[in-house]
Amino acid sequence: MKRNGFWAFVRKEALHIVRDPRTMLIVLGIPVVQLLLFGFALSTEVNNLDFAVAAPHRSEAVRQVVERIAANDCFTFRGYVDPAQIDRVLRTGRADVVVAFARDFDRRQAEHLRPGGEAAAGMGAGPAVQLVFDASNPNTASAGAGYLRRLLSDGDAAAGVEMHLLYNPQMKSAYNFVPGIMGLLFILICSIMTSVSIVREKETGTMEVLLVSPVRPVGIVFAKMIPYFVLSCVDLAVILLLVRYVLGVPLSGSLAAVVGISVLYLLLALALGLFISTIADRQATALVISAMLMLLPVIMLSGMIFPIENMPRILQALSCVIPARWYIEAVRKLMIQALPFSAVLREFGILLAMTVALVGVALRKFNDKLE
Repeated sequence: MKRNGFWAFVRKEALHIVRDPRTMLIVLGIPVVQLLLFGFALSTEVNNLDFAVAAPHRSEAVRQVVERIAANDCFTFRGYVDPAQIDRVLRTGRADVVVAFARDFDRRQAEHLRPGGEAAAGMGAGPAVQLVFDASNPNTASAGAGYLRRLLSDGDAAAGVEMHLLYNPQMKSAYNFVPGIMGLLFILICSIMTSVSIVREKETGTMEVLLVSPVRPVGIVFAKMIPYFVLSCVDLAVILLLVRYVLGVPLSGSLAAVVGISVLYLLLALALGLFISTIADRQATALVISAMLMLLPVIMLSGMIFPIENMPRILQALSCVIPARWYIEAVRKLMIQALPFSAVLREFGILLAMTVALVGVALRKFNDKLE
């Protein structure tokens, strides 16, 4: 009888979700929109960089280098400029970067191309090529510098310069944003939906009606969480398909490992929503607490945007209690670096411990509050 009552509650909650178009839009629509927004619109890679060239002698070697850069879709050639006008060109916005060739660039190239000439080229006074960037936007300047140096290193323009970019040779921002946005979306959607669903029952007074049923209070709570878990798994499947076939981010590692640690993270997020429901009595309060506890900490302290290694030690320590930090690190290792599941055992263990602790605390507080 109790088992039938439990599944009756699951069916009741599932029907409530399906019949509420706003809930379906939030749970299924917003994750897709945000993923595509971060993957395409919010991009940090170099897509269109204007460059000018300062060359005392426009020799054949210089023209070959300029043509190699201009042939790349990320750069637009804005013409030759006088070396004395480099500062003016950057200040007026005519170009984002000026590629300045040394006066003896041809001689250095000739020495570099001869056997044993690399060492001779390195003995020249100053660099053969200088990249002068407008760094008012440091992100663009940093990304552009790395990409432009790699273009020059592919040929003979940058003697003695060698650069290797692993895991993300095109420096696509989607490789960085996708694990972060997955960590943000799952914890926001699951915690907010679960907490609001339970608080709504208390706010409307229907929780007391449910509690007089033969099903135990813990069973009622889990019955309400199961439909949201199923919807979250649907979100996970949709996001992984979009990541692979729309954003072009490779699933280099084990798909089963990615799904496994994602499911654990979903359970943690649901437990977090249950915990929030025990400290909130109104839906608006649950939304505010979810946003304050989830949104800003996840964005600021999870490594989603800002490297944790660059933070002060006190913030690094604080980030250890942010579940998204460990999930994002694990997904990056599995998806991008193609590491085996054994490489994320630490992250998996931390997430598992957090899940067990949250479920225990949330259920205890929930029962205490009912009593």
